[in-house]
Amino acid sequence: MMLVTAPDSAGHRYRALDSQQFRTPAIGRLLSSSYAMVLAGGRGTRLQGLTAWRAKPALPFGGKHRIVDFTLSNCVNSGIRRVGVATQYKAHSLIQHLQRGWGFLDSSMREFVDVLPAQQRVDDRWYAGTADAVYQNLDILRTESPEYVLVLAGDHVYKMDYGVMLGEHAARGADVTIACLDVPLSAASSFGVMQVDENEKVLDFVEKPSAPAPLPSDPARALISMGIYIFNADFLYEQLRIDARRTDSHHDFGRDVIPALLRQGARLDAHDFARSCVNMANGQPYWRDVGTLDAYWAANLDLTHIQPDLNMYDSAWPIRTLQEQRPPAKFIFDSPVARGQTWDALVAGGCIISGAAIHHSLLFTDVVVEQGSIIEQSVVLPDVHVGRSVRIRSAIIDKHCRIPDGFAVGFDPLEDQRRFHVSAGGIALITAEMLGQSVHEAS
Repeated sequence: MMLVTAPDSAGHRYRALDSQQFRTPAIGRLLSSSYAMVLAGGRGTRLQGLTAWRAKPALPFGGKHRIVDFTLSNCVNSGIRRVGVATQYKAHSLIQHLQRGWGFLDSSMREFVDVLPAQQRVDDRWYAGTADAVYQNLDILRTESPEYVLVLAGDHVYKMDYGVMLGEHAARGADVTIACLDVPLSAASSFGVMQVDENEKVLDFVEKPSAPAPLPSDPARALISMGIYIFNADFLYEQLRIDARRTDSHHDFGRDVIPALLRQGARLDAHDFARSCVNMANGQPYWRDVGTLDAYWAANLDLTHIQPDLNMYDSAWPIRTLQEQRPPAKFIFDSPVARGQTWDALVAGGCIISGAAIHHSLLFTDVVVEQGSIIEQSVVLPDVHVGRSVRIRSAIIDKHCRIPDGFAVGFDPLEDQRRFHVSAGGIALITAEMLGQSVHEAS
């Protein structure tokens, strides 16, 4: 594997994966014979009010994207053009986004992003777990006759060339390949923790253990599953049928299917994400769960840094999304009375900043900030109106909020906790409901 260092269009320096050596006719055949099943039905309860009206994969990210756009862009950029997205929890905004933003593939060439809502296709129940979500769509999978099935989570932020992992899977002759990376031991309990041998064969897999096993080479870190699996298609079908018959199963890949495969002696290999990560920053692969308010806030604000860990300016690996027709951001009222200042910030199209200060913050589309207001270290989602002389610090403002004149948050912790939800890291979440304003399903 060759890694090269090159500047991107914004002058940053990232280590970019040179995957051309994998773009052989054989890899092309593997990609064309693969189907990606994106599991996007998760609620994301740790995100509190941000997922009260939307599924976690539909959550806005980075100024104009949705979280699910990263997994879908990885599929398209890798060359996997047959994709099904399984939805369930409060899926309206997610389905709307997929229909409007991901309908550009050519179905006549067997290229598509299909929405697979929970339809009780097998019996009168909804998806019981990640494995059951795939099992209930087996008839759709068989119709496509893939040789390989990628099972992907739709709620993580990362850039990955799935072709690299697929090439390894086929070359090794594994039944299943699991993408993995190492994380601090203190964070490993939230994931499936793996142990592998020197040949990257999986020896053990425990879902969300209370006492994670550390890496033999580093007791402060553990190897976790990224929720990215590649199965040989026929093998997957057989194992899902077996799991569906088990009355003691949660019908989940991490809790049930993967441990059962290890017990029966199946060939499970690990894939080191560092080999397929696109645009590694500072020599480290980028992957974020953004499953908590603090993680979501930090990952968004990282994009405002001079050299963010996630490179969104790489034209060779674009993150696609619904391209809404919005005018450029507008900055007005530069005078001694109302002088606006904006630095270390991302401001999306359709925003109007009227003599206000935006510092180290991210504003999504159609945000209006009135005269004399100051926004610092905050994430403001689309269609928010901030009144005059408002002070916002260390906050997440959800869609459609109307912030009244003279409002302040981020300066009195006790007052913030009385009115809003404040995270363990001190980030205040403000929703329209908390402000006593009308609430409707976020789009």
